[in-house]
Amino acid sequence: MKNLAMSAAQQSGPMKQILVVEDDRDIALLLEMHLKDMGCGVTVAHDGNEGYTRVLNQQYDLIILDVMMPGMDGLELCKKIRNRANYTPVLMLTARSSELDRVLGLELGADDYLTKPFSIRELLARVKAIFRRIESLGHKESAATAGLPKYLGEMVIDAQKRLVTLHGKDVELTAREFDLLWHFAQHPGQVFTRTQLLDSVWGYGHDGYEHTVNSHINRLRAKIEKDPSKPDYILTVWGVGYKFNDRLL
Repeated sequence: MKNLAMSAAQQSGPMKQILVVEDDRDIALLLEMHLKDMGCGVTVAHDGNEGYTRVLNQQYDLIILDVMMPGMDGLELCKKIRNRANYTPVLMLTARSSELDRVLGLELGADDYLTKPFSIRELLARVKAIFRRIESLGHKESAATAGLPKYLGEMVIDAQKRLVTLHGKDVELTAREFDLLWHFAQHPGQVFTRTQLLDSVWGYGHDGYEHTVNSHINRLRAKIEKDPSKPDYILTVWGVGYKFNDRLL
């Protein structure tokens, strides 16, 4: 079974590099062993500060991040990761069962979460699902960015460089905000429900967190709209969801 798992992972492309940031050494060792059996390269850090140092010095395909750690906790580390230009998927682990902690992780940009105790089989399934989603997004983006940047009213979106300009000035967006805006821009006029946006932009494991979409759209509007209460770009379709204003084309 191990050989089959390794060969399947290796056939999908270069070896995936995963950073595990977990202060419980037994859990960290268990994760390292099973992720290596899956054919991944694994680096382990035992606290948030060490984890952030690793992030600064190497690019990873996935970061598995415990919330409760000494020094810098997982939520703060996730925030720092999301402030960086390069997008890296984050799977958060938490011993806490409260909805607030899970929401905070998702609000800060985590791609998925698992509550301890969890089964290794489920964790590996989540890891594979994240890799599939990122690969799918990469294929879609490669096809979509073959041409010139998108010009939408006074906004220009360069997906290859992941840059947005408005009235000739750069707009600073987080990785998730850019992904959300780009998803809308690729489908002008199409109405998306919050659940559809969660599935397309956030991916697996976010059912029930539609308010995460609301807060990201509010932050995005604050950055791109002249008057966020009367948006020109991302419009609310009452009772349904949101759409990108196709009249700007």
